[in-house]
This record gives sequence, structure tokens and C-alpha cells, in this order.
Amino acid sequence: MTVLEVIQKSAEFLTRKGVESPRLQTELLLAHVLKLPRMKLYLNFERQLTSAEADSLRELVKRRGQREPLQHILGATSFCGLEIAVNRNVLVPRPETELLAEAGWQFLASRNLASPTCLDFGTGSGCIAIVLAVKCPAARVLATDVSPEALVVAKENAARNGVGGKVQFACGDGFAALPADSYFDLIISNPPYIPNAEIVSLQPEVRDFDPHGALEGGVDGLDFYRLLAAEAGSFLNPCGKFMLEFGDGQASALREMFEAQKWIVEAVREDYTQRQRFLIVRRD
Repeated sequence: MTVLEVIQKSAEFLTRKGVESPRLQTELLLAHVLKLPRMKLYLNFERQLTSAEADSLRELVKRRGQREPLQHILGATSFCGLEIAVNRNVLVPRPETELLAEAGWQFLASRNLASPTCLDFGTGSGCIAIVLAVKCPAARVLATDVSPEALVVAKENAARNGVGGKVQFACGDGFAALPADSYFDLIISNPPYIPNAEIVSLQPEVRDFDPHGALEGGVDGLDFYRLLAAEAGSFLNPCGKFMLEFGDGQASALREMFEAQKWIVEAVREDYTQRQRFLIVRRD
């Protein structure tokens, strides 16, 4: 079977399984099997696959048809141009979260400090903390998570991207994970924000493979924001900022919540789809 034939057949299978962008997903899996850049497949449409290559692809396509995330099958994903390993212990980084990381490194760079400090609260795969450390080499980055398993992945990702010695990791629940007398120029977080009852309705790739502890935000999805609004200010340096990602329809409630805790809402920013997605706040 040729490259083109196997792409067409596999894409048809994934279509029947309800997988989005089935041809693209197939091409990415085949590129992985053949160890080729995806675009080079178009120069090799007539190439015959060996039986071993065909068997390998068939197994990967089967897994994708069972709605296992492409990123889990490949073992990694791209985040701000960096390769980030993922598995069942961490959320697969979403494209919109790149905008949160970008806002973070731009702010740190603008501070003109010799060694700005940053806290990534609930780091998961470590993607945000690692990008900040790469983009702002002078920054001191602390990344926390309640999950020891997630921190194993995050530490591996930091080493993979050359910042293993620049990001400090701490395991613990909430701000209890912080060393004594911790203060930061930037606190950044993408906390769980899905209302618990809505987890069952999520796409199978998320519902069945992402860790629920990184998704469930309580009855209304806002439990972690209440904690952050109430406690984060004690750890922020003067002129520091707090940046958060949030879910659809939560902007108004979060603005009210943070203002009630004496925060100044500096901006509510949109994601790639023009949905309100990011909150930037500060103290006086």
C-alpha cells in the first residue's frame, strides 16, 4: 500500500470514529512512523510502506480511533515552539495557553530587573514555567503542583528544554507548597476551571485521558480562583502582576471576585477565537 492510499484509508477510518481533522491526524501519525517531516509525505505519495511500517501505523490509528489524544500517542506536543512531553498525569497544553505564557514573558522582560521572580501555580506539564525560563534566562521561576506525578513530567520537560537548573519545582497543596518568605514579580496560573458536572460532556480525548484533578473546578468551576483571589496578593511584589486563564463565560464572575478582594483588574484578554480567556490583575 502506498503512502497516499494508507492516508486515505486511515482518514476514512478516523472519520467514522468521529475524530476531528482526520486527514491531518493521519498524516501526523504517518510522519511519526516514517520519521519524516509531515510535508515530505507529499513528495512520497507513491512510496510503498513496508509491512512493519503499515503495522505500526495501523496500531497508532487504532489508538487514535479510540480517542486517545494524538499528543499521548506521539508522546509530546509543541508549546511556544518547545517540545513538551505529555501523558495521563498532565493536561495536554492548549494552543490558547501560549498567549498566557507570552503575556508572562513579555511582562517579565519589561520589568528590567536583574533577576525577576515568577510563580507558576499548578504547573502540570511545566509548559508555562519552562517557556518563561527559556524566554527570560535571568528569571527565577518556581513551579508548584499538588501532583507528584505531574512534577515528574514537568522536571523531565525542563531538562529536555535546557532549563532544568533554572526552574525550581515544589509539590504541595495551594500556597502551602511555597518556601517561607516567597515573593514574586509575576504569578501566573492556568488552574482547573471546568464545573465538575460538565466533565462528563467533554470530548473523549479530555474526559477520558486528562487527569480530572487538573480539570475539576468545583460546582461552578471557580473554586481555585476563590483561593487565588484571597491569598495570592500576599506573595506579590510591589508593581507585580497576576495572570490567569479561565473558562468560557467566567469573566464577569472573576472580575467581581477579584475586585472584592481589592485587586485592580488591568485587562481581560481574548484568545485566538475572540473568547474572553485571560485575566490580568494587580495590587495598588
